[in-house]
Amino acid sequence: MKAHPSPAGKLATLTAAAAGLAAMAVTSLFLGGKVTGPIEILDVLTGNPDPYLEAVIDARLTRTVMGALVGSALAVAGVIIQGITRNPLGDPGLLGISLGASAATVTAAAVTGTAVGAGSVWIALIGALATVIVVYIVGGRSASGSVVTLLLTGAVVSAVLSAYIQTMTLTRPEVFDSFRFWVIGALNGRSLEVALSVSPALALGFIAAFALAPSLNNLALGEDVATSLGTPVALVRALGILAAALLAAAATAAVGPIAFVGLAVPHLTRSLVGIDHRWQIPVAALVGAALLIAADILGRLIARPEEIMVGIVTALIGAPFLLLAVRKGWAAR
Repeated sequence: MKAHPSPAGKLATLTAAAAGLAAMAVTSLFLGGKVTGPIEILDVLTGNPDPYLEAVIDARLTRTVMGALVGSALAVAGVIIQGITRNPLGDPGLLGISLGASAATVTAAAVTGTAVGAGSVWIALIGALATVIVVYIVGGRSASGSVVTLLLTGAVVSAVLSAYIQTMTLTRPEVFDSFRFWVIGALNGRSLEVALSVSPALALGFIAAFALAPSLNNLALGEDVATSLGTPVALVRALGILAAALLAAAATAAVGPIAFVGLAVPHLTRSLVGIDHRWQIPVAALVGAALLIAADILGRLIARPEEIMVGIVTALIGAPFLLLAVRKGWAAR
């Protein structure tokens, strides 16, 4: 049996994750379709840049900020969902969050003709949260009210939303043309205004996640044990789902669906710091941010002078990683 990391080891892991995130953020400013040197970046920071170079650095800075926010949000949401469901294959998609945002975006594209923009972020966010509420109300009021019922309800709602999205995109070409740029999942083309639009939801989600960490530890021992320890299981589950929904919905609304981050990062985090959610959540936030920025950098480099959208990169590298995690036993609780 693998020994649990010591507090010193966990602190070292947290520090290393923070250093890794800082390194990825700095690297993101230098690399792209063209490598930018330190002197050129210094010119931008000191206010004496070439206009084209300034635009390039501003775009890289914006996508780095978006990558950090989205990566950390999806990773923490994954930790919460896996903690609540006690399912190592759990991710925010089980509750229909991505499809809820996608359905709302399709509807907005049909009405307004565009699926991208600061205004559409709120529409996607509302769609995602509304889907989670429906799933929770329907699943929670069933005869059993169990986590399994909740997940099955999420699967049913997701199937309905998927059918709606396919119908709209196949029968309305103008909707497909607008929606296809959003649904891939990309950090480019977004503005800091989008990040500001979703920041309240992200802030609430992160605060709730950290506050729920001790209760999630109790829940990991089983519902009966958690109840005997004084944990209000139903309330913790509801608040945890709400926190995960806020984080994942905001991330999806901002940049589109990003696969595997919420599923893979919790496995990696548990292998590093163990099952204590008080350590899992901060480490997952840092690792998720660093990995998504790294995936974005990779997408810029391997297809120069064009780029591969980060949603495609995470899907390509996430699937083999998940298979490795299962084979190595990282998914074990």
